Amino acid sequence: MKKMLLNLLGILLFGVLIGYGASWFFQQGQMQEESTRVVITRDVPVREIQLYFVAPTGTFLVPESFDILACDDDVDCLRELVNGLISGSSQQNLPVLPKETKVLAVDLENDLVRINFSRQLVDFHPGGSLTELLSIYSLANSLNENFPYIRQLQILVEGEVLQTLKGHARIDQPIYADYRFSKPPLSGPPPESPQQPGESQDLSIEQLIQDNESSATY
Repeated sequence: MKKMLLNLLGILLFGVLIGYGASWFFQQGQMQEESTRVVITRDVPVREIQLYFVAPTGTFLVPESFDILACDDDVDCLRELVNGLISGSSQQNLPVLPKETKVLAVDLENDLVRINFSRQLVDFHPGGSLTELLSIYSLANSLNENFPYIRQLQILVEGEVLQTLKGHARIDQPIYADYRFSKPPLSGPPPESPQQPGESQDLSIEQLIQDNESSATY
């Protein structure tokens, strides 16, 4: 009987030693695997672009650097550019498009890009002559700045061409970039001085609005 108990005790002890040895072996293997594991990270390529937002004074546009994912198709890049304008400034400049706005479609045809917006572009826009113009030319200037071959912008809302954005600035015809909106306008009429060749002319807010209205064909 005593011999049998000793045999059982020996078997149990042997089993414990085998289990401990197996556990130690697997732990060592796991530690070695973790120590030799290589973490591979993939850098996502980005493209730096310039977006135009409204300066804190609310009277002109200022450029701001913005990163978008690099894309093989310009249409995808154009969509990301417009979404960047919708997302707003990261430098305390004022927004140019309502954050509720959605880009429904982007169509590129030679030097003309058609951007179809959701109804929120109009519904949530504050309106006003200058505010509407700054929204329009933030789009046109941002597109032309980053894609110089794009010379014309046609804005659509839910697939339709509207006469004005919200009662003031015309959007029923293709819009060309106008960088006069990217410099502080004068608060009154410009001084009476001859313009030198190649020199840009400073315009008042009233003149910028009047030029936009008179350039439209009724």
